[in-house]
Amino acid sequence: MKNLVILTGAGMSAESGISTFRDSNGLWNNYPVEKVATPEGFAADPQLVLDFYNYRRRELMKSEPNEGHKRLADLEKYFKVYIITQNVDNLHERAGSGHVIHLHGELMKSCSVKNTEKSFDISPDNPDLHLGDKAPDGGQLRPFIVWFGEAVPKIEEAIEYVESSDIFVIIGTSLNVYPAAGLLNYVRKKQPVFLIDPKEVKTYRNDIKFIQKGASEGIKLLTEYLKIMI
Repeated sequence: MKNLVILTGAGMSAESGISTFRDSNGLWNNYPVEKVATPEGFAADPQLVLDFYNYRRRELMKSEPNEGHKRLADLEKYFKVYIITQNVDNLHERAGSGHVIHLHGELMKSCSVKNTEKSFDISPDNPDLHLGDKAPDGGQLRPFIVWFGEAVPKIEEAIEYVESSDIFVIIGTSLNVYPAAGLLNYVRKKQPVFLIDPKEVKTYRNDIKFIQKGASEGIKLLTEYLKIMI
């Protein structure tokens, strides 16, 4: 089987009702990034940050994987599929994808302020984090999210998968957020690259097959292209 490596962004989950950050009326318009997505913001007002992610967690629990998520999972019948996602939701896993790398953390996990690399599952039955909730090491629990200014620990693993890919696909990302956007630099020359997004995405490469559709419709078209390449 060929290695199919897929990078997904916010547009992948938008059809499931997950709020995006950069679109009009996106989350950044209502919550300044420096207040809810930086270590400094958490230090200044931890209650605001906990409430923000508690709300997002409850929003996620009401959402379901869309057809795009399900179609990506279905591709595992034909390829070795590795999904690298900038999203913090668990919709890829819930749709049945077996190998997902979360670059920016996971909403349904927490970690200690003393050790942000070790995570703890958050139960859907008790999804909120509170001030005073402690990890086993005694540190306050915080969202297991890679905030701005923090290292992206999974990026080296992601690079290895991109370098070993036979086909690379980009879905629902503007390629403006680094280091994720830089993964395109590790795709081998003359290798098939597809980019699915309803909006125009500017890139330095001129060998990309653009599918200017939303995630679900675009992945349906992608599947038709890929089956020819099996």
